[in-house]
Amino acid sequence: MNVDDRRALALRVLPLIDLTDLDENSSPQAVAALSARAITPHGPTAAICIWPRFVETAKALLHGTGVRIATVVNFPHGGTDMDAVLAETEKAIADGADEIDLVLPYRDFAANGAVISRQMIKSVKKLCGNKARLKVILETGELADEALIEAASEVALEEGADFIKTSTGKVEVNATPEAVRIMLEAIREFRRDAGIKPSGGIRTLEDAGHYLDLADEVMGKGWTAPETFRFGASRLLDDVLAALNGNGSAAADSAGY
Repeated sequence: MNVDDRRALALRVLPLIDLTDLDENSSPQAVAALSARAITPHGPTAAICIWPRFVETAKALLHGTGVRIATVVNFPHGGTDMDAVLAETEKAIADGADEIDLVLPYRDFAANGAVISRQMIKSVKKLCGNKARLKVILETGELADEALIEAASEVALEEGADFIKTSTGKVEVNATPEAVRIMLEAIREFRRDAGIKPSGGIRTLEDAGHYLDLADEVMGKGWTAPETFRFGASRLLDDVLAALNGNGSAAADSAGY
């Protein structure tokens, strides 16, 4: 990819990035640094995704910037404690979260079917209402089976998810083109107004370009926008900024979510 092509792709990718800090040892100082990083000389990222305990801090730091505050519930294991999930969601929204990333109870889904997953997604969506977007993390690397990924995508979309997301970034297999294609095809069939978020292991502009090409192929050019497509890929910003600053590639050998 030549310099001009990399720059054009970087400009497309930048506003689709959700910068993420879900490290167990995260701190208010780390969230402040992440918030500052989200405002680049070339424009802001779509959102930052942080632990619920830091939502109020980030909201104050990012007020008026256009950067959304996303947080996680039921994370990362996707348990079935409905009361705990609803309490987490309610508190996060009260603290100012713009987006809620809910982990599908994927183990229960694979073993027992969709009953609990449907109830959880529907209930969290009701709490979100018009106040927050709901992203449902399918943990596709753990579901593994194509039919299960397709079924989970359909369930999430039917129960009101605004986005379906591949992964928590906390398992061995995260975003893959195969899973993203299945998810995009479900969106095309059931809910063209819903979005997708490939997460985990996307580190270079070339990686990002493959997923955008896939979205263009399945959904048509012009579909991708911050309301329909996100990357959960903090390391990706390094390569985006390198391209925009004319410094070549910065992320080819980086690791991280």
